[in-house]
Amino acid sequence: MNFVEEIIRLFDRSLIISCWKYIFPVLVVAYLIIFLYDKHLYGGKKVKEAAPSEKLDGIEYVGEIDSEGFDPTPVLEEKEHVPFAGATVFLDNDPHKAAFRFYKIVNNRRSVRQFSSRPVDISIVEKCVHAAGTSPSGAHTEPWTFCLVSDTEIKAKIREIVEAEELINYQQRMSKQWTTDLKPLKTNHVKEYLTEAPCLILIFKQTYGLKVDGSKKQHYYNEISTSIATGILLCALQAAGLNSLVTTPLNCGPALRHLLGRPVNEKLLVLLPVGYAAKDCTVPDLQRKPVEDILVKY
Repeated sequence: MNFVEEIIRLFDRSLIISCWKYIFPVLVVAYLIIFLYDKHLYGGKKVKEAAPSEKLDGIEYVGEIDSEGFDPTPVLEEKEHVPFAGATVFLDNDPHKAAFRFYKIVNNRRSVRQFSSRPVDISIVEKCVHAAGTSPSGAHTEPWTFCLVSDTEIKAKIREIVEAEELINYQQRMSKQWTTDLKPLKTNHVKEYLTEAPCLILIFKQTYGLKVDGSKKQHYYNEISTSIATGILLCALQAAGLNSLVTTPLNCGPALRHLLGRPVNEKLLVLLPVGYAAKDCTVPDLQRKPVEDILVKY
C-alpha cells in the first residue's frame, strides 16, 4: 500500500475535500502577504548577498572572508583620545582677512602648460607633499603614494608613454564632443610640459594596503581620500609660488606604474607637472562662477 492510499484509509475523503476549501484560500493569502512584503522591502528586485571585494557605496566589502588575503582585524589599533584646541594656525588673526587671503592665493592658481627652465627647490616640493599627507582619509588609512620625478630620462620616458596613448585617445577613444570641448584650451596629444617642467608628481591611490605579514589591509574611500590630498597639494604648491597642471593621462596608468616600479595595489590618479610658468606663458581667459552660483544656503 502506497503513501496516498494510507492517507485515504486513515482519513475520510469527504473530510479532506471539505478542509481543502479552507486551506487553499489561506495559502493564497499567505503567498500574497509574502509577495507584498518583499516588494515593499526590496522594490521587487532580487538582492544578492555581497561577495568578497564587491563595492558597496564606494567601500570595498570583504567582511570576515580571507580568500583574497585580507586581514579581518581592525585597520586601526585602539587610540587614546587627546584634547584638541581647534584651529590655532591661520593666515591672519582676523578670520575674515584670513579667508580672503586664502581665496586670493587659490584664485591665482591656473593650469600651466608652458614651464620655465628655472630650477625648483625639491625641498619646497617635499614640504608641499608633506602638507598633502595631512589630508583626512577613510579610517585613517592614508591610501596615497606621491612619486616625485625630476630625473630627465624618466621624464622623457613618461612623456613617450603619455603621448603614445594620447594620440590614440584623440584619434579614436575620445568622443567628438569631448575633443570639441577641448578646442578652446588648445590641447592635443603633444605634451611638452612633461619634459619642460622641472619635476613631475605622479599621485597613486592605494586600492588596499599591505601589512608586515603580507596580508591585505582595507583602504576605504581610497579615491576620494587621495583626491582630497591632491587638492591640498595644489593649494600648498600655489602658496609656495609654484605652478602646476592637473592631468589624468587616459589609459597610461599601468605603463607608468610599471615604469616607476610601483606595486599592483597602486593605481595612477593624477599626474602633476610642477615648476614656474614660462615668461611667454599664456592661459585661456576663463571666468570662474561667482559664489552665488555654487553656494546654496539653508
